Formats: sequence, C-alpha cells, structure tokens
Amino acid sequence: MPAVTVTIGGREFEVACQEGEEHYLRAAAGLLDGEAGVLVGQMGRMPEGQLLLMSGLMLADKTAGLEEKLRRAEAAVAERDAKLAELKDRPEPEPRTVEVGIVPPGLPAAVEAAARRAEAMAERLEKSLPQEEEAEPAGRAPGR
Repeated sequence: MPAVTVTIGGREFEVACQEGEEHYLRAAAGLLDGEAGVLVGQMGRMPEGQLLLMSGLMLADKTAGLEEKLRRAEAAVAERDAKLAELKDRPEPEPRTVEVGIVPPGLPAAVEAAARRAEAMAERLEKSLPQEEEAEPAGRAPGR
C-alpha cells in the first residue's frame, strides 16, 4: 500500500492509500489544504486537531451545499423528463383544414354585375349612335 505525503495548513502528513488512488488522495488533500489555508490566514496558527477539524467541517459544509444543488437539479431534470414523456405520449392533434381565400368573398358576383352593367351601357351607346356608312374599299379615301 503506497504512502503519500501531503501538506495541509503548512504541516506534512503521511497517508496510506490503495494502489492507483494517489492522485485522488492528493486532490482531496489539496481541497483540505485550501480550507486550512483560509483558517490559518484568518486565525493564525492553531492546534493541528482543531485545524483539521475546522477545515474538514468547512469542506463538509461546501459538499452539503453542492449535494443540495445537485438534488434540486436532478429533481428539475426528472420533472422535465416526465413532462417530455407526457408530451411524447399525447396523440397527434387532428389535422385542421385552413382555407386561404385567394379571391375575396363576393368579388365574383360584383365583377359579374359590373360586366352586365358595362354590356348594357355599351348596347345603349350603340343604339344612340348614328349608323355608319358601309366601309369604303381599301385605298380610297371616303367621299372621293
């Protein structure tokens, strides 16, 4: 079993760990040393046991806060997953027919009525005009 020397709060400790776990032990000791450094900076030198206890409690507090955040995030993800599953399980909505009118309603009837009036006016105009003489042969001016 390998032994790793770590420094926490300016003090060295030799700690045993499983083969291949040295990296994790150093990382954990680095976190504890970070908290111990804050304490030493605020309070100065303190007994080893108290330094380690306070550093451990500060890390535990941070860990508890992160675990609570993780629980809330997992609950939110589970809620969204449930909502997504509910939406996926819904039947497809019935298709709706949407008619888009190209010609406004009533326009064909209005155009037809206008055409009848125009034809009637043209007919009255034709009746009121004098009848033209027969057309002259091509090339000759009328009246010559």
